[in-house]
Amino acid sequence: MKRYLVERELIQNNIQVLQKKAGSAVIWAVLKGNGYGLGLLPMAETCRAAGLDHFAVTEIAEARALREGGFETEPILMLQPTADADEITALLPLHVIFTISSTEDASVLAGLAAQAGVTAEAHIKIDTGMGRYGFLPEEMEKITPVYHYMDTIHVTGIYTHLHSAFCDKKATKAQIESFGRVLAALREAGIEPGMAHILNSSGVLHFSGAAMDAVRVGSALLGRVHGGHGLKRVGYCETQVEELKWLPKGHTTGYGAGWKAKRPTRVAILPVGWYNGFGCEMGNDLFRFRDCLRIAASLRVMLFGKAYYVTINGKHCKVLGHIGMLHTAADVSGIQCSLGDPARVEINPLMQKGMDVEWR
Repeated sequence: MKRYLVERELIQNNIQVLQKKAGSAVIWAVLKGNGYGLGLLPMAETCRAAGLDHFAVTEIAEARALREGGFETEPILMLQPTADADEITALLPLHVIFTISSTEDASVLAGLAAQAGVTAEAHIKIDTGMGRYGFLPEEMEKITPVYHYMDTIHVTGIYTHLHSAFCDKKATKAQIESFGRVLAALREAGIEPGMAHILNSSGVLHFSGAAMDAVRVGSALLGRVHGGHGLKRVGYCETQVEELKWLPKGHTTGYGAGWKAKRPTRVAILPVGWYNGFGCEMGNDLFRFRDCLRIAASLRVMLFGKAYYVTINGKHCKVLGHIGMLHTAADVSGIQCSLGDPARVEINPLMQKGMDVEWR
């Protein structure tokens, strides 16, 4: 048995922290990836109960689920731009706010909106350094026609995305300045840009002074950010002891025989492993000098001092050896422990998978 328990009041705590940081700016609750894996509708309902009524998603199915789930009039920003006619045709009846990041996006949307006899609402995406979607800041000749000449598109906002707000102050300030120049150029051309938003979760926490008209928060709702800021991690894995055994001195456990008993040791086996997100970390896929330093520091900690723990019967128990795909061994030599006893495993909500999710 294993399940991931989400504590609604901790999400509400995180929303309160973010509301204070955002000030008067509108908060877009980003619920991509099925509400970061915790459930789209429960996340949206919790956000709405706490005063958030603007939502952002990336999938057609997510937008449809919100509309069919009782979010009939709330603004829904589709973060994923598209020039695919079938996708746009499916999105138009859902009354989402489209993201336009290229001339092609705008042209196809304008044509299909005209065919449907509707005006599509949209926000313009600017690429200030993320390198994925968006007009480049210097492409004003491509941006202004969307405002001026496409009568079936009503542009109500403009935004960009920060790539290093959690780690690089200089780069983030450069992005903020670049976006500001785009806004100024539009206004000089007699265009009101609409709702301007640049800050993501890390941006809200570290650069709240640049909030503009709105902010977008996703991972911060779950409490997974750098630096604390009063945010709480909103969930944990609940499981139970699946097997108990005494291992003699010299016996090993786990792949690679990563642990060897120095004395007779009582071991509990829990049916949770790295597949479920235990012991997993994000962001070890870059190899710049500073990234290598961070990874090297993590390796030193793992080799010489880092230990994982689980909680069994309210007691912290050290994990023995490597965490397996679906199993973890823990030392229970010094505590009362029986088969079926409850265990708690701390897992980043952004990494959890392969478990039922329950809300409290």
